[in-house]
Amino acid sequence: MDRYGLICRAVLEQPDITQREMAQKLDVSLGTVNSLVKECVGRGLIAEDGPDNASRKWKILEEGRKLLEPYKVDGALIIAAGFGSRFVPLTFETPKGLLEVFGERMIERQIRQLHEAGIRDITIAVGYLKEKFEYLIDKYDVKLLYNPEYSSKNTLTTIYRAAKVLEGRNMYLLASDNWLRENMYHAYECGAWYSSELQKGETREWCLSYNKKGRITGVRIGGRDAWVMYGPAYFSREFTAKFMPVLKAYYETPGTEQFYWEQVLADMLDGEAKNRLAAEDPELLKRAAKESGVSPERWGEIEMDINRQPEHQVYEFENLEELRLFDPKYQNHSDNEALKLVSRVFEVPESEIRDIRCLKSGMTNKSFLFQVKGKHCICRIPGPGTQLLVNRVQEKQVYDAVTPLGITEHLLYLNPETGYKIADFYEGARNASSEDWGDLEQCMEMLRKLHTSGVRVQHDFDIRERIEFYEKLCKSHGGILFEDYEEVREWMNWLMDRLDGMGREKCLSHIDANVDNYLFLENGEVKLLDWEYAGMCDPMIDVAMCAIYSYYDEEQLDHLLRIYLKREPSEKEQFATYAYAALGGFLWSLWAVYKSVLGDEFGEYTIIMYRYAKKYYRKLRKL
Repeated sequence: MDRYGLICRAVLEQPDITQREMAQKLDVSLGTVNSLVKECVGRGLIAEDGPDNASRKWKILEEGRKLLEPYKVDGALIIAAGFGSRFVPLTFETPKGLLEVFGERMIERQIRQLHEAGIRDITIAVGYLKEKFEYLIDKYDVKLLYNPEYSSKNTLTTIYRAAKVLEGRNMYLLASDNWLRENMYHAYECGAWYSSELQKGETREWCLSYNKKGRITGVRIGGRDAWVMYGPAYFSREFTAKFMPVLKAYYETPGTEQFYWEQVLADMLDGEAKNRLAAEDPELLKRAAKESGVSPERWGEIEMDINRQPEHQVYEFENLEELRLFDPKYQNHSDNEALKLVSRVFEVPESEIRDIRCLKSGMTNKSFLFQVKGKHCICRIPGPGTQLLVNRVQEKQVYDAVTPLGITEHLLYLNPETGYKIADFYEGARNASSEDWGDLEQCMEMLRKLHTSGVRVQHDFDIRERIEFYEKLCKSHGGILFEDYEEVREWMNWLMDRLDGMGREKCLSHIDANVDNYLFLENGEVKLLDWEYAGMCDPMIDVAMCAIYSYYDEEQLDHLLRIYLKREPSEKEQFATYAYAALGGFLWSLWAVYKSVLGDEFGEYTIIMYRYAKKYYRKLRKL
């Protein structure tokens, strides 16, 4: 769209616009606007629609509408697939785009602003907590597009998945968690652009270089006093035709899984896209060039303009602390259960809970780190369906029983009804390494201390009962079991019958004594965490579970067993350990199938566990 088109758009959007206002919108002199208006009138694009200068109005003519037609915005794609780890614990319950700012959800504010500009065809790319966005279909007539790779890949993949939404169309590209003070959307757009904000001082944002016409010529990470990528973008159909073939080639290139889509643009501008694809696969490069209709040598000429926005117009909240500063509601009334709990336990307002950070989610629970009263603590939040898998009352009983041994983390709070737990965070601590046999010697020493402590609880960990329970959960929730499941299930029955016949003695066992649950403190102490499954059982189960979690082979498992026993195992000890390796693999494969039904996916873990069930059954049958 040229300047005549911009004059036509201004008249269409605001018939009573003054020429001074036009000059401000176009960022040109008043004299230039006066000349452009006269030319537009002379070309029959616009005409006066008022009796005098005092109440002058404009109207767009048919030729003006024809001029604008190719620039009509067809719709918008809103990216809302990610987790938003920097907003925990809020995003444990609510996707970031559905968080409210001044009483209005961020994604809804953007949808409303799009509607005000006449844009109704809106697609939302979802992933994490996708069901939470379903209500928007009825409320705003939007469409949802699911990205199945949201948990392991970045926005490059989301754009790849949305190719059919973008191709051949003029489309806004928005992030669900942006907040725009003033509506910056239009029914017609000049050409591709990226919103930008001037950031003073040092910045680690993506900084833009551009020429006198506002065309973006380069993108680099980090700079000083720079205009940075900040807020929405706009893809013209011409831009998309040249850009998407290169992005698709990047999707097929190893090592790009964590790329933002903007990396493709940056690489096209500086020539790296050609080099990367040529080095990876020359055929990919040829295909991208053919589909884009542009030779790789000219990819740097791709046309996207900088759309400079005034200060305080666009907000990209980097973390919960920024959101708290912007909207005071989040300082003391976040409506988040975890923050309300921490506030009650420590008897402080939510505003004094600081330095909140997401910790790596466990396979059963989610956790976050926070600081209060000068100390760091961890809050555990039970994951989906956990209430069916873990008896929290029994967990509390175990913690009470083993506390005198001094081998657990220091608990500050544990609610047996909800499963919420708060414990001290140990600065400088590390987990055990499955590849360090020195670490494993200390881990096994702690297990021996537990197993020989004489500490008892009133409940057993009955692996037969657990397998039957998980099996029932899987079948009742539509979980897809393995093709040969019935046969392997009979194998497991044979193993459990043999173990029952051995009459082995029980002791308090951790059940989940894997390397990630051992914490090595700076002072040399070792702690064993997360006693959710603990109960009375054969002690060999702890050795077996530690081994299969670490994906040990048979030789490594045997070595771990010798470390635990401090001698060669008896035939019964070896049989029991192998049997529990098989049964543990079977149990956790069922657990993973059930969790996948709830939306938690653990990749190859499910198959690896099932293979352990088969492997050690077959070995024991030979023995």
